[in-house]
Amino acid sequence: MNTITKYVVLLSLCLITANLSAQETEKDTTLLKEVNFKISALERLKTKIQDEEREFLKAEVEVINERLSKGEITETKAEQLKKEAAKRRALNIENRLAIIDNKIELLKRNDAYYDDRDDDEVHFNFSLSKLGGLNVSSRRKPRKYDKRTTSDLVFAAGFNNAIGDGQKIGDEYTFMQSGFVELGIAWKTRLFEDNNAVRLKYGFSFMWNKLTPKDDRYFVQNGNTTTLETFPSELKESEFRITNLVFPLHFEFGPSKKIERKGYFRYSTARHFKIGLGGYAGFNIGTQQKLRFKEDGDRVKEKIRRSYNASPFVYGLSAYVGYGTLGIYAKYDLSPLFKDQTFDQHNLSIGFRFDLD
Repeated sequence: MNTITKYVVLLSLCLITANLSAQETEKDTTLLKEVNFKISALERLKTKIQDEEREFLKAEVEVINERLSKGEITETKAEQLKKEAAKRRALNIENRLAIIDNKIELLKRNDAYYDDRDDDEVHFNFSLSKLGGLNVSSRRKPRKYDKRTTSDLVFAAGFNNAIGDGQKIGDEYTFMQSGFVELGIAWKTRLFEDNNAVRLKYGFSFMWNKLTPKDDRYFVQNGNTTTLETFPSELKESEFRITNLVFPLHFEFGPSKKIERKGYFRYSTARHFKIGLGGYAGFNIGTQQKLRFKEDGDRVKEKIRRSYNASPFVYGLSAYVGYGTLGIYAKYDLSPLFKDQTFDQHNLSIGFRFDLD
């Protein structure tokens, strides 16, 4: 059940990240809509500014007329004050509309919304009104013109086994009940200046390789030797798991689409085929054997954590063929499963791989 739970959690994380990746893919369209919406709002604001300044002038004239009717000022002074108020409001309209026109032109020339302040931090603006409130605004940093390196989440899962000289897949370990899971972060760098046909993909991953021995057998460590032996009673479950921290490196080949905008460009491999060839190297960071059986009528579950002489350093070859984010993935450990054995066994895995850019 713990293994199933782990797979469900990892798959959920994969799906969540896929959703975030899809949002990133739609970011350009969303940004363009935001810019167009902002321009429309600014156009409407121009009309509002003129109406607002006229209302202010009307209110000022009413105050001047009231002072005139009370005898506080002369008719000549009243006319002078009205002309000054009209001139001030006309200049206000001219200046405020010029600011709006400049903002509109700035938005039309660029793909990003500009907020002309001196830093890129989030600003908290307090405003007092009838209801009061807190305004939080942030600036969008300008896009980098050419982003040659990107990152993504790597998730892989499938079948796992181990084979040696003269052995076939499934001879020692149950094929359907032995599996692997990989979860990691990868960076992808374009190797050529003006071409995205070849990329270098590198990063780090956690690999969980599980083996389920056949015929009620389990692993026994005798000093520097680890052997498969028959359990004294019937085993309900025999599971052997090795956890590795590895650093994969692949050369990725395949076409891509160049997306060009006013202030930047990107290469996208979405909906394109790709091939990755490379390998990995790393360390064993944990080995565990889980046994379930009956003893004197009682159900017993044991989890044994020890080295079992598993190879401390792991290295191997790996490859994948995919379309978009989904691919078929295979890896083979060149390092033996155990050190100092009478014959070597090597871990072999095949399954599906998700590269969530």
